[in-house]
Amino acid sequence: MSWIQKLHETYDACAGNENIPDIDELCPVGYSVQNAHIEVVIDHEGNFRRASLVDKNNTKTLIPVTEKSLTGRTSGIAPHPLCDSLQYCAGDYEKYGDRESYFVDYFTQLESWANSKFSHEKVKAVYGYVSKNVLIKDLYTEKLLAEKDGKLAIFEKTDEKKKVKVTAPSDNDTPVIVESDDLHPIIKLLAFDDKGIKNQAKVFIRWKVEAEGALCSETWKDKTLFDAWANYLSSFDSIKGFCYVTGKTETEIAQKHPAKLRSGRDGAKLISSNDTSGFTYFGRFKSVNEAASVSSEVTQKAHSALRWLIGRKQAFRSGDQVFVAWATTGKQIPDPCANSWDFLGDKFQLNETSVSIVGDVGQGFAKRFKKKLAGYKANITDTDDIVVMGLDSATPGRMAMTFYRELTGSEFLERIEKWHVDFAWLQNYGKDREDKKRKILFEGAPAPRDIAWCAYGKKVEGKNGIKLLNSTVERLMPSIIDGRPVPRDLVEQCVRRVSNRAGLEPWEFEKCLGIACSQFKGFYIERGYVMGLEEDRSTRDYLYGRLLAVAEKMEGMALFLADESRETTAARLMQRFADRPYSTWRTIETSLVPYRARLNNKVPGLLKGYMELLDQICCKFTTDEFKNDSRLSGEYLLGYHCQRKWLNEHKRLQGQWILKAAEDEDDLANRTGEQI
Repeated sequence: MSWIQKLHETYDACAGNENIPDIDELCPVGYSVQNAHIEVVIDHEGNFRRASLVDKNNTKTLIPVTEKSLTGRTSGIAPHPLCDSLQYCAGDYEKYGDRESYFVDYFTQLESWANSKFSHEKVKAVYGYVSKNVLIKDLYTEKLLAEKDGKLAIFEKTDEKKKVKVTAPSDNDTPVIVESDDLHPIIKLLAFDDKGIKNQAKVFIRWKVEAEGALCSETWKDKTLFDAWANYLSSFDSIKGFCYVTGKTETEIAQKHPAKLRSGRDGAKLISSNDTSGFTYFGRFKSVNEAASVSSEVTQKAHSALRWLIGRKQAFRSGDQVFVAWATTGKQIPDPCANSWDFLGDKFQLNETSVSIVGDVGQGFAKRFKKKLAGYKANITDTDDIVVMGLDSATPGRMAMTFYRELTGSEFLERIEKWHVDFAWLQNYGKDREDKKRKILFEGAPAPRDIAWCAYGKKVEGKNGIKLLNSTVERLMPSIIDGRPVPRDLVEQCVRRVSNRAGLEPWEFEKCLGIACSQFKGFYIERGYVMGLEEDRSTRDYLYGRLLAVAEKMEGMALFLADESRETTAARLMQRFADRPYSTWRTIETSLVPYRARLNNKVPGLLKGYMELLDQICCKFTTDEFKNDSRLSGEYLLGYHCQRKWLNEHKRLQGQWILKAAEDEDDLANRTGEQI
């Protein structure tokens, strides 16, 4: 029960704190948030004034709820006390609708509140209006509902794209096919149900009561109405017992627990005990309260806090999966599922011209990261409680907690820092992060979602790939939060995919290359790889990666000088090179002969620099290592990436780089004078 206690503490710390963003969505006890479709305005005597569609940016409405209406509407009739859908609050629904009206239950409950000593002027006004049974008629007059043959029209999907079948609830009705763009505005606000139908019975109504001298006419903003409902709720008899969270006895025990945590249509619950005939708890407990019991106030506060935390931008969402991290004090904390670019922000980001791999630039990144993290450390104390929670659901009605960690503020920040620094590498998110002038590069760790994409590609895209994506992100969370090693199979899969260069678009290869290098470097952190060319590193795989980069650069330069645009031999044979480096290198080296001749003819100094670099790399091999034709590890990608970047940034190779050639040919001089 630790998680519900932490959420309860979060609610108490954050409720009413205006310094916390989006705090308005943290519901008071006995309230929930619904998306309203129509706003009905009445006066203090219950007379209709006007009605209008709710703007799509202002649909969230705070409404009073009962325990049953908050948790049990899917299994029976459970009206909300004040604001509800047409099927509940329209007394004339049976005259116009296609299904049973629940107005009697709604009206009886509202009448009881309106006539109690805890009533409110707005409640009495709404009660006076709905008792006239004219809500749908008034909305027809305002042309806010779609009708057909005098009834509420029903809309159903068809096999034809962008076309909808319109019917009315009558036996002799003839369906009509209409274009989706021509639908009534209220229909565009509704969502199709599981059967592909939009029914106006689900149109949600909120009330606005205008009275002379009243400062607040909206029922969803009136705090005096909140207090009236809370007092009315407390007047009911309920089951008393011991609350495991607060430690209080003789408190009102919750019999049901809220749903709608991830969205307004989410029916999955974290706590459910309504299976009295199955095997949910039989054999261990006689009743549900023997397992654990919490008060109604605690469960509402905890679920309201969790709903609010999930709704904030820093929660990771992927289908039904959610990962959310928060401080119980409500202080801002880093998002553990963000990449280093998003974490550092604009002030600490680098553009293409400032990123370098000359020397160990990872030290520079670590300093920038520590500087950014210092801002969080100044706000988060060592004793602040940080919680990281993962939620997912296998069925529409049950939700599971797939990940849960409690850390102190210092532990959380240290582990976030370790993840980003250990897995820092030069990233190129070319296609995803491209502005009008240039592609953006950044140094740092990729996000879990990007690592999953690097490993599996299109398999994690779309509805069919959501399970693979979610399971991969779930496997990565212990590496980020607990400091555990990244799953080895995931690292190897990233290496295999980037080695298959022929199967990737150029931008895909660049993005996958940075991510794969990041994963390999972080997995083998004890080897001490740095984010820069290590000329003293003489391991076989690293050296072969450097050779591949030089060969690719030589051929690429020769093609550039000849105005040819095609893939180099090194790029085409990268997969084969990774599997059999020694035999493939002979093929690549032989293919360089005509390109060496071309370079020697036009820029002999450039060729000399390349050849000297090749000789230096080859001399670092031992004979046995060079002739070893076994598969290369991901280390060759580190050598390849660093050597390629080094070649792109340097204009001289060991004092012998000469880019001055054919001075008489201005065009050639202009092209070869670029930083390549």
